Amino acid sequence: MSSSALLILILFVAGYLLGSIPFGVVLTRLFGAGDLRQIGSGNIGATNVLRTGRKGLAAATLVLDGLKGAVAVVLAPHFVPELGDHAAMIAGAAAMIGHCYPIWLKFKGGKGVATLLGVSAALAWPIGLVFALVWVATVVMFRISSLGGMLGAVSAPIAALVMGNMVFAAGLAGLALIVLRRHSENIARLRAGTEPRVGASKG
Repeated sequence: MSSSALLILILFVAGYLLGSIPFGVVLTRLFGAGDLRQIGSGNIGATNVLRTGRKGLAAATLVLDGLKGAVAVVLAPHFVPELGDHAAMIAGAAAMIGHCYPIWLKFKGGKGVATLLGVSAALAWPIGLVFALVWVATVVMFRISSLGGMLGAVSAPIAALVMGNMVFAAGLAGLALIVLRRHSENIARLRAGTEPRVGASKG
């Protein structure tokens, strides 16, 4: 194995292990909210944590899931400066993959929106800003959280492309596809008109 290939492998493994930390599961257990995987959708992300009724835990999960993607991106170039933007993109992608498919939870993780937002913002703040604005604007307009997350994810590679950074555009496009894949059930409900709306009565 060449030295470059070894560096890439180390970056990926380190980013993956960081991203695979299931903060939602850890926080809900630590603060007595039960096993998150047995609540609501069973997802380990902030939206499902909110279903426990613990808004503080949901907010903390959202922030921490975003931070693990951002930290991977920020630290990678310091350890492997010769890879430049590629190092940041590889580590960030690995962190998001780790969140979606964590080894500690038999590869059953979250949907990746918060972690991808953290990755996008750390790669370049304008990309993160576009992501966040599209996400929030969609939720405000349509009151559908999943739709906001998916459109935000798709907006990130478009923003990177407009900025002229092909490395980030290609990497973020691949990660956006993962987000869409993780939302396959939500997409089916959107097409059927049965996707829950934020604030809607369950009755």
